[in-house]
Amino acid sequence: MVLSVVLAAFVLILPVELPDKTLFATLVLATRFPPLPVFVGVGTAFGFQVAIAVTAGSLLALLPGALVSAVVAVLFLTGAVLLWREARKGAQDEEAAAQARENTSFFRAAAISFGVLFAAEWGDLSQLATAGLAARYAEPVSVFVGSWAALLVISGLAAFLGRKLADRLPVALLHRIAAGLFLVFAVVAVIETVRELVG
Repeated sequence: MVLSVVLAAFVLILPVELPDKTLFATLVLATRFPPLPVFVGVGTAFGFQVAIAVTAGSLLALLPGALVSAVVAVLFLTGAVLLWREARKGAQDEEAAAQARENTSFFRAAAISFGVLFAAEWGDLSQLATAGLAARYAEPVSVFVGSWAALLVISGLAAFLGRKLADRLPVALLHRIAAGLFLVFAVVAVIETVRELVG
């Protein structure tokens, strides 16, 4: 393992993920479930995604950019619609969500968190950046460790901060904010798709 490559991956991936949709998805998950299973599920999903990105390496660069960005746009739009529907359920569901949070097993909450993040990370900037780093440095283990460490820092902050945020803000408001952000990311992905097709 090469420490300079670990550090390079960590420093590159950390700021890419800070304003990312996965941060907000983790925050929303943390409003529904206890933070520890959310962190375990999200962290495991990130681990799998980093392993896939590192393994794929330069192969991801061979995929047409328009196809990747179009699929990402559809995923973001779907996420925005689902989050908005969740927010429309309103305050009556906040009490039910609190009860569901208490009644959901650790494994189920971790599995749901894993599924949400595993699906959301496909074609993500951090995944593409990780693949690029793996191809550039030819140090897959170092790139894996650095990238995964950065993603664990982000998911830990989101999982444990999300619960505190939920105590101060209504869950419906968090869902609306996340839906708006997902919509913005969908629009950006559509613009990228058009640029790829035109350019």
